[in-house]
Amino acid sequence: ADEMTFRERYLAGEIPFEKIDDYVEEWNNSEDMRTLREYLGLTAEEEDVWIDDSDEALMELLEKERRARQ
Repeated sequence: ADEMTFRERYLAGEIPFEKIDDYVEEWNNSEDMRTLREYLGLTAEEEDVWIDDSDEALMELLEKERRARQ
């Protein structure tokens, strides 16, 4: 089975947002052919916010998503 992505695990409340750094590092050190966005499981919108704005902006966006799911 495929491992859950950072996004899935974060939205499920399994891991803190700070874990994104570990995932980025893992991806950097892997031969994974996916883009970082795919690896993390982010949507295009989320990736744009992250790149254009900040980690905090991405976290806020994901928090909204998490609340919407509850």
